[in-house]
Amino acid sequence: MAGYLIRRLGTAIIVILGIILVTFLMLHIVAPSPAQTVLGPKASPEAIRAWNHANGFDQPWINQFGTYLDRLFHGNLGWSFKLNQTVDSLFKEKAPLSAFLSAASLVVAIAVALPLGIFQAVKRNTIGDVTATALAFIFYSMPVFLVALLMIQVFALSLGWVDANVPQDQSLSGAMGQFKDLILPIAALATTAVASYSRYQRSASLDVLAQDYIKVARAKGLAERMVYSRHLVRNASLPMITLIGLSLPVLIGGNVLIEYAFNINGLGLMFVNALQNDDYNVLMAYTLLTAILTVVGNLVADVCLSLSDPRIKLV
Repeated sequence: MAGYLIRRLGTAIIVILGIILVTFLMLHIVAPSPAQTVLGPKASPEAIRAWNHANGFDQPWINQFGTYLDRLFHGNLGWSFKLNQTVDSLFKEKAPLSAFLSAASLVVAIAVALPLGIFQAVKRNTIGDVTATALAFIFYSMPVFLVALLMIQVFALSLGWVDANVPQDQSLSGAMGQFKDLILPIAALATTAVASYSRYQRSASLDVLAQDYIKVARAKGLAERMVYSRHLVRNASLPMITLIGLSLPVLIGGNVLIEYAFNINGLGLMFVNALQNDDYNVLMAYTLLTAILTVVGNLVADVCLSLSDPRIKLV
């Protein structure tokens, strides 16, 4: 296990460095300098040259990349030229609320999708299975922002069950004071995840139900409830561990769209605003965070899968 973790850690570092390099190059190809955005459209060429010189944007890209890596290794994510504060402080302000939205939607999605998928497999080809399958395909094929807009129209504007204006407090504690208004963003994020997870859970459950040990358990006279609880649920849930680890990038991407749709002051909305303002250091830091979470999520999924099933050895 130790050797496996060391190799995965080395691979993760190479992958993250590669992502940083590609993102850095793409940003500098699309917009070599944010000077025009920072100084305004009427800034003179002399002012732009002076700003670029003062912030190192007149240097070759390889020098700029080296300077960025040096700052990064010293724990400095840089300075937001548009918001005029350090990227570290921005992340400390906004990350808790975004993390809560992602974690809450993931918990809701797992809590709904796992029993739903098992129910569909046990009740295969019944009206309940067909209805759940149809709804899963509908929501799985819809972009998450469209689900968010439909929920706003139905539950906030038409029925008036919740307020369409979500909390504008950047702190998690402030937003939790108006938790009711966070229900729609969490539900929108969870809905598309439930559609995906339930399909995989149904397929995994059908595979397990066809195994010989299930037939043996039934032949021994074990009650159906005991067959499901002892043999079906655990074995059918193992593939979901890998799926959940692999779905973290999708969840983070959905966070960007949901925070933009609901105007939530989290990392996702900050990323969208940074894209519109060429805020290099914010874009780099968010991409780095996403890469780290993706790599760590996959690693944790592999470890959890090995711990859940002793037959799987990490070598």
